[in-house]
Amino acid sequence: MPAWQPAYIGMGSNLEDPCSQVLRAAAALARVPKTVLILRSPLYGSRPLGPIAQPDFVNAVAGVLTQLQPLALLRELRSLEQAFGRPVAHERWGPRILDLDLLVQGQEVRATSELTLPHPGIVARNFVLYPLADIAPDLQVPSLGRVAELKGRVSPQGIWPIESGAPGATIATRASNAGHAR
Repeated sequence: MPAWQPAYIGMGSNLEDPCSQVLRAAAALARVPKTVLILRSPLYGSRPLGPIAQPDFVNAVAGVLTQLQPLALLRELRSLEQAFGRPVAHERWGPRILDLDLLVQGQEVRATSELTLPHPGIVARNFVLYPLADIAPDLQVPSLGRVAELKGRVSPQGIWPIESGAPGATIATRASNAGHAR
């Protein structure tokens, strides 16, 4: 049986009730095979990146335990995006119903055409680091450093809390998921 590994997934949306999309995405992560959703950060609002005029985003980070290999988990995330209505071919930096990014998985370091771990934008994106620091401030991001320290290097400009409450505002474990593969 493959070992359980922690993984952190960035979630974002700026279309069709973004708060609802991110909350639904967190719930959908609990149904990913061989994966257990442990917690979710509070929601944050953020200004969009890039040159395209579009609505603000809602962002959060989910912490999971998974037995899936990184590419298999990434494929599950892409499948969820499509199930939410995100087209396979989409505009870079454009608006989206749902964006799921595999940020960190265990101590995995890789750079391939399909997947780079840790996520290449993690150190520069406050909309990733602020929610990640809410649920895993002491996480050592492989080759990059501790999340709380990385957060201290980015500006809070363009990000704001939407949801108040303790880190891990939603805890949704799924014991039946842990016991068998689907």
